[in-house]
Amino acid sequence: MDRLDDLEAQSIFIFREAFARLKRIALLWSLGKDSNVMIWIARKAFFGRVPFPVMHVDTGKKFPEMYAFRDRYSVEWNLDLKIEQCPPLDTIDPTLPPAARSAARKTEGLKLALAKYGFDGLIAGIRRDEEPTRAKERVFSPRGLEGGWDVRDQPPEFWDHFNAAPPSGAHLRVHPILHWTELDVWAYTRREGIPIIPLYLARDGKRYRSLGDSDITSPVSSQAATIDEVIRELEATKVSERSGRAMDHETEDAFERLRASGYL
Repeated sequence: MDRLDDLEAQSIFIFREAFARLKRIALLWSLGKDSNVMIWIARKAFFGRVPFPVMHVDTGKKFPEMYAFRDRYSVEWNLDLKIEQCPPLDTIDPTLPPAARSAARKTEGLKLALAKYGFDGLIAGIRRDEEPTRAKERVFSPRGLEGGWDVRDQPPEFWDHFNAAPPSGAHLRVHPILHWTELDVWAYTRREGIPIIPLYLARDGKRYRSLGDSDITSPVSSQAATIDEVIRELEATKVSERSGRAMDHETEDAFERLRASGYL
């Protein structure tokens, strides 16, 4: 097996473990490249159909191209799509820096969705190479009653033995592509022919490497107008994937505070 086959097989195993061992799960769809790969793999894992809801926790501030992508492919992929709105900014912790405070709306929207549906597992498309705090995650990661994450209390995961029992009244975050890299995601997208949002490709010398809310996400300088060119660019760059995210340039502890309180 080559690297992509191995990555795909491990992710399929994680999806099937989550489906078999948790009572009520949903896949979180941020509409970006990572969660699109997740949906693709989930369809492979379950023979062409995602057998659980796909949930978009919507801030109302995504790029128009992202909403167009969601509306088209939720139908083409036959998804059980649930769209949950986030609370307004004035309900969010005012001590957070501006971009982190805006992003925290998603955390609160997620908590409302958990209370509404009673999920005991949420499948999320984070990767360890994306950001230092995410590197501390587990594949099956327990959350507290309020959705909080205790980085100092993470279960061991030796030889793919996962702790799939959430705390009473709480839930697990399941991360099927935690072991992938940004390059892996793009190489797999190319191999599989997975649709992408055109914002990832360069136009007028700029493209987005990471997509979030339109008011707190900026493009990076790039001439990569095809997936092949994106891959070649990533093989040579030393620029961080999240360099265009305003939140990552605020106070040093802003992202960790968000993650501890339940942010993706």
